[in-house]
Parts: sequence; C-alpha cells; structure tokens
Amino acid sequence: MTVALASLRERNREMGREKYIPLFETKEARGRVFYRLFSVTVFLGICCIWAYRISNIPRKGEDGRWVWIGLLGAELWFGLYWVITQAVRWKPVFRCTFKDRLSQRYKKELPEVDIFVCTANFKIEPPIMVINTVLSVMAYDYSPEKLSVYLSDDGGSEFTFYALLEASKFAKHWIPYCKKFKVEPRSPAVYFASKSNLDNSHHSEQWVAIKKLYEEMEDRIETAITLGRIPEEERFKHKGFSQWDSYSSRLDHDTILQILIDGKDPNAKDIDGCALPTLVYLAREKRPQHPHHFKAGAMNALIRVSSMISNGSIILNLDCDMYSNNSLSIQDALCFFMDEEKSHDIAFVQYPQHFENLTKNDMYSNSLRASFNVEFHGIDSFGGPLYIGTGCFHRRDALCGRKFTKDCKLEWKKDDDHKRLKSILELEEETKSLASCTYEQNTQWGKEMGLRYGCAVEDVITGLSIQCRGWKSVYFNPERKAFAGLAPTTLHQTLVQQKRWAEGDFQILFCKYSPLWHAHGKISLGLRLGYCLFCFWAPTSLLVLYYSIIPSLYLLNGISLFPQVSSPWFLPFAYVISTQYIYNLVEFLWCGGTILGWWSEQRMWLYKRTSSYFFGFVDTILKMLGFTDSTFVITAKFTDEDISKRYEKEIIEFGDSSPMFTILATLAMLNLFCFVGVVNKEIMSGNIFRVYRTMPLQTLLCSALVLINMPLYQGLFLRNDGGKLPGSLAFKSFMGIRLKELYTVVILALLSSLQAVFGIRFVIDREECFSHDIKYEGDTVHVSFVVIKADSTWHYTNDGVDLVVKGPNGDQIHDFRDKISDKFEFMARQRGVHSFCFTNKSPYHETIDFDVHVGHFSYYDEHAKDEHFKPLLDQIWKLEEALYNIQFEQHWLEAQTERQAIVNEAMGRRAIHKALYESAALIGASVLQVYLLRRLFERKLGMSRV
Repeated sequence: MTVALASLRERNREMGREKYIPLFETKEARGRVFYRLFSVTVFLGICCIWAYRISNIPRKGEDGRWVWIGLLGAELWFGLYWVITQAVRWKPVFRCTFKDRLSQRYKKELPEVDIFVCTANFKIEPPIMVINTVLSVMAYDYSPEKLSVYLSDDGGSEFTFYALLEASKFAKHWIPYCKKFKVEPRSPAVYFASKSNLDNSHHSEQWVAIKKLYEEMEDRIETAITLGRIPEEERFKHKGFSQWDSYSSRLDHDTILQILIDGKDPNAKDIDGCALPTLVYLAREKRPQHPHHFKAGAMNALIRVSSMISNGSIILNLDCDMYSNNSLSIQDALCFFMDEEKSHDIAFVQYPQHFENLTKNDMYSNSLRASFNVEFHGIDSFGGPLYIGTGCFHRRDALCGRKFTKDCKLEWKKDDDHKRLKSILELEEETKSLASCTYEQNTQWGKEMGLRYGCAVEDVITGLSIQCRGWKSVYFNPERKAFAGLAPTTLHQTLVQQKRWAEGDFQILFCKYSPLWHAHGKISLGLRLGYCLFCFWAPTSLLVLYYSIIPSLYLLNGISLFPQVSSPWFLPFAYVISTQYIYNLVEFLWCGGTILGWWSEQRMWLYKRTSSYFFGFVDTILKMLGFTDSTFVITAKFTDEDISKRYEKEIIEFGDSSPMFTILATLAMLNLFCFVGVVNKEIMSGNIFRVYRTMPLQTLLCSALVLINMPLYQGLFLRNDGGKLPGSLAFKSFMGIRLKELYTVVILALLSSLQAVFGIRFVIDREECFSHDIKYEGDTVHVSFVVIKADSTWHYTNDGVDLVVKGPNGDQIHDFRDKISDKFEFMARQRGVHSFCFTNKSPYHETIDFDVHVGHFSYYDEHAKDEHFKPLLDQIWKLEEALYNIQFEQHWLEAQTERQAIVNEAMGRRAIHKALYESAALIGASVLQVYLLRRLFERKLGMSRV
C-alpha cells in the first residue's frame, strides 16, 4: 500500500466517503450492433466471392488457370485482412479523465515527471524548432520542482547546445508569462504566429515585450548557424562549450552532459521568483566501431542518465518536432496511472499524433485518420494501443523491464525530495559513464531493459514486449490534441517514412516478440490481430501489385476474370465493393475529413502499397536471408519556398528521381496503355459498350487506376514546375510497353528500382563519416563521390572536399585532398567495418553524392562444386559484376552530369547578372558623361557671351 493511497483512504474515512470514485472513465462506442450485422453481411459476400473463385477454376491446360489461382490467393488474403480490420472495429472504447478529482485527491503528492526530447541532426531538425518543443514542455501547468526536461542531441552539435542555452535564459520570462495569461499552445513560435493582434492592454504590452525577447533569441541562434560559429563571448561565458574541444565528428565524440538548470537549486528562479524545471543537455558518446542503435540507443541512455539526476516515476518521450499543445496533458495521463482500482496494470498512456501543417484535403494522407480515430480505439479495448514512439507517458519501472504482478504498486512520494549531496559538477562527471558507448556491453539493455534494438520500429516492438510481460496500455484521444508536429510536405518524404514503418512492422513478425507465436497466451487475441493489422502492410503489397497489373492486361487481351453483369455471381462482387467504399467514405468523413481528402487517401493507399510497402517487404526478406545489411540512410527535410507554395496549393510534389516513382510511373503507364488500347479496340469494332457488359469489373478497376493516377500523368507530361517527374522517368516508364514485353518491362523496372537504392546524397557542413561492413577479405570495393552543389548560389570553387578511407583497425587506406569528384576501387585486406570520412573546408554547406559497391566471388566460400558447374557460375558472377559496375558507373556519371548542370546554371545566372551590372554601369557612365559635357558647354557658352 502506498503512502498516497493510505493517506487518501484515511481522508475518505474521516469525511465519511467510503465510495470509490474513479479518476477516468471508459465508454464503449454506440451503434456497434448495427455495424456488426453489417459486417456479417459483408463477410457472407466475401465467402461467396471465394466460392466463385474455387468453383470456376479453369481446368488443366486451359488458358489463365494460374492467373485465376493467383486471383484466388489474392482474394483469400484480402478477405482475411478485412477480418483483421474488423477485429479492431468490433468494440472501440473511448476514455475521459477527471483532472479535478486528481488535484483534490493528491494535491502535492503528484509524482515527478521526466520528459525526453530527441533530436539527431541540426541540419535536418533546426535548433529553433527543437527549443520550441523544449520550451513548450518546460511550461507545463505542473509543479516545476517535479518536472525535468532532457534533450538528447544525437548529432552532438554545439549549435543545438547553444540554442538550448539561449532557451534556458528565455524560459525565465516565458514560463511565468504562460502561467499568468494561460497561454495555449506553449510553443513560442506557434503562439506568436497565431496571436498577431491583441487588444491595447497590459497583456498587449507584455505580449510585445516577450515576443521581442523571443525574436532576439531566434536572431542570435540563426546568426550563429549561418556564420558557422558560436559567439566568442558565449564560449568564454559557459563552461559547457569546452566539452567540444575533443570533438571529432557527430559519430566520434565523448559524452557531453550539461545540467543547464538545476531544479533542486534554490537559486534557479524565474523573473517572478518561482522555481524552474530541471533542464539537461545530453550527447551520448559515439564511436565508429561501436553500434549506436539510433533513437532506441539515445532513449536508453536518457533513461539511465535521468535515473541519477531526477529519477522521475513517469517518463514522457517526444520527437523534437512534436510540441506540447495542451498544458494539462500530464494531469490527464496521471489520471490513468493513479486510479486506486484500475491503474495497477497500466504501463503507458499513448496520445495520437496530430500535425499542424496539413492541407485542407491532406493530399499525402499523413493524418492517418482511420488509425488514430478508429483503429487505435478498437485496439484499446483489447488491452491497449501500440507504442508509436512519441507522445507517450511511461511508468519508468515497466519501461526498464519490470514484469507485471498484482503487487505492482508505485510509490509516488519520495523521501529524498530536494536533497542532493553532490555538486552539479560531481553529478555530471559520475553520470557521463552511463551514456558511454560501451556501457551496455554484456547487459540486458536493448534486450529486456529499455527500448529494444534490432528493429526499424523500435517503439512498436518495445510496447509489444511490455504488454507480453503482463502490462496493459491506454489510448487517450482528447478533444484538444496533446501534441502537434509537422508532417512530410513531399510525396518522396512520405513514401520513405512509410517504407520504414512497413519494413519495421514486418520485421516484428519474425522477431522474438512476434504477435503470431510469442505473444500467444500473453496478450489477448484482439490485441494480436491489432498488431497484425500493421505487420501485414508489407506482404499485402505483393497482392496489390498483382491486382494492379493482371486484370488490366487480361482486359486488353479480352479475357474475362470476373463474372458478367448477367451472372448471379456478379452480386457478391458488387455488394462487397460498393458497401466497403461507401463505409470507408462515411468513416473518413466522420473522422473530420473531406470528400477530396478521401480521394487523396485512396491514391496514397495505392501508392504506399505499390512502392513503400513493396520496398519494405523486399528489404526485410533480403536482410533475413543475409544478402544485405542495415544501411545508412540520411533523409534531409529541406522545404524551399517553391515546394511550400505547391504544398499549400495541394499540388503533388514529385521532384526527385526516386526508385519508388519508377514503379508508380510504370504501373500508371501500364494501366493507361491498357485502357487506351481497350477503348481503341472497341471503337474500331463499332460496339463500344460491349466491354462494359462482358467485363465490367475489370473495366471499372482499370478506369479507377487511371483516374487515381491523373496527378502522376500530369507530373510526367503536363507540368513544367520543379515538382514534376523527371523526363527520363517518363521515357523509362513508357518505353517498351507492348503486350509481348510487358512482363519484362515491369520486372526490369522493379529490379532497377531496387538496385538504385544503395547510393546516398547528403549535406555536409564540416565533417561527415560513414561506415560500410565488408564481409569477406579480398573483396573489391568500388567507391565514387561527386560534390553536387554548394548552398550559396554565388559560391563556385574547385577546392573540393577531403576523403579519408580507413580499415577496421583504423589504418589509412586512401587519402584524397581537395577533390570535386573521384571514382576508385581497392581490395579489402581485412573484413570488417571500413569508414569513409569527408571533410569540407569551404564555409558553405556542400551536397555530396556518395556510392559504395562491394564485389565478391560468392562460390569461392564453398568447397564442393561440380566441375561442370564452375564455368557456368564463373560466367554468371562475371555478368552480375558487370551489371553492378555498369550501374555504379551510371550512378557516378549521373551525379557528374547533375553537378555540371548546376554549375552551368549558376554560371549562366552570374553571366546574366554581370551583364546587367555592366550595362547599368555603362548607362550610368554615359549619363554622367552627358551631364559633364553639358555643364562644360554651358560654361564655355557663358564665357563667350561675356
């Protein structure tokens, strides 16, 4: 029994209130009976479709037998997947909290809360955005003595540290201002953008003053980043900057830990004399030879470091772009953790993601309306939602590996409050070791403690492992969203993000905590199906691809794969298709969407499953078979003015030549080709409506695919802006689309897309290091790089960058100086991780295209081979290596061509500007000359008159 519960019950006895009053309430959705009856009718229709497929399979030797069986397999899978989607819609629940009861019941006995904010790269995630998130959570309407905020900077950037240092000063003004005027939201940037006009009052005067302070702070941060250096007076003023003296790169540095505000210090006050929350900066130690496990590793380091500094019982973790939108979110979460009867088994409380920059019709379908407004409520009824990595409150002990037992009580009140025997310097030095890159060796961190390693979606697998230990979770979706962030603004960014999710969720099926077998008997069947709903994203892509290609091809050939309108078998197809699309539209509108938004969601449903999910599926299979390893991927989130304007106008942004776009363009052209071919054939036959009677569903499917792809056709042929698809992609997708070559074109497009994944493009400020694991000694390593462009339009130099290549033991293999581009190869003397470090001596950020390919004789490792097969295998290897070399050479030439195009364009602009300036100078000189001659003539004329 906890101290808090004992004191509460004592107070209840004294006041004569023995009746239990809950802190939160759970309500089931209304009208579920009618929906379940509707679902049963749809399932009967699906069974009829299966019966039609099975009873009408062509006999052996007949045309289309295997295609028919393929359609049967696809429809069986779609039907079973539909059953899973109904499981999470069967009995959704909705939660509501009673914060007033919480404050009356516990008053000053509320627990300490640690807030983790994670950032990785100041070039991709601007420091000003990061500190707005930090300031929004520092200003929570919660006792500051019990609030600690930690910023994990996995990029180890002194610019991010400088921004946080500036934020710690601004917080002394911002926090009392927020509490005085009940500011919402408490992100300064968002608040000032939404409050442009205030009444002429005392509040208005303070608003102007606090805004001026914010703009001055923002100015200092932006100036430091632009100049590429921290002001010297700040360096001398704060000891924290000295920790960068031994800094090599963002992947090679010591632990940097600074307690900027100590909440236990009686001198840490705001301008009103009130206490401030604890504020800590952490950049964990990183070394190239040690894996750092990305965000999961950063979170685990934060868990350990915070246990020494504040050790809050509740942990909130946020992405750096998800600011607090509701200052009372902590109290809402605590209602679920502190209820006397229903809270003992709750491990975490998950809030939905909400994005503030969505367009009216959400053209990239980033809001995930169905997931957050319907499916997560359904999963909540079976034991709790998934952990999605941000906006989640955790019990510390559950996150650290504790199993649930009936005596899992949590002591909210600590006896050591406000007691600290060590100085800040001593505490920092002792705590640094907890964030070292070797601390986790031979421990359970990443396995049974903290966030799990080895999965692209470490958050989801961590939540699943917690639930498998007996805990439950809660999904809370309040009317005022708790957190708000930024969604991707281009199609490529969206598809890359979705690929990572699909790949990670698919990996969960084969991991230790698989919901198919490991979770059996540990979590409910409904919750297992809820996880499978997302884990099956990737394999579903194969069947969507099949359905997007085969019916259209057979439509062009005049072969029917579905029943005619006159057949009674047509009815189940018509009923299932029409009712599902109508229900989907109604559900989308109920979730706050628009009709155009629903149409955009249908388009993105297709795009994600034929590109992102397909790549996620293939990558997962290749990694499981050992053909590929996890590769480094840098996704820059640059959004220039033109892209922003097109995004606001809801014009789809293609822009890049992405392998995903190759698949989308090929499928779009295939369906357009089939549709036009059928129409042309029917017009020539003089009976244009025959195909609609004999093959209505195939015609409808092909027509729908053509309509959905209209923006893609515009990007290929009609648009002239920077967001159009490259012309070369249009040629590749259209070339060779003929009946006899169609399968070959599709396969080649998919293969070429997969091969194009390995090259990367990144932006370098001072130094960037990458690593590549070479499996076998004696492998040939091919390397190429091209400096594409500089950030400055006027910058053009032949200085180039430096590249140092080191082996597994740190021995230097190659050293290139002042190179704009190069292409070379070397033989690996040792197997292991090789590092490639670029150094930029220019004051400008440079964009570099970098590619690595490793050639290996795979059959050399096998000892027994038939002598007749060896020559064949030798030729196959040579052909494969030749194809890779061609691709490698093509990648390098494309980068060279792009660089030259940018240089030519920049030189052209400079030539035009120079000509304009020279013309202006000549005109000015001419005007001055005329003026002087005129004055001279007037003086001569005056003298002659005298």
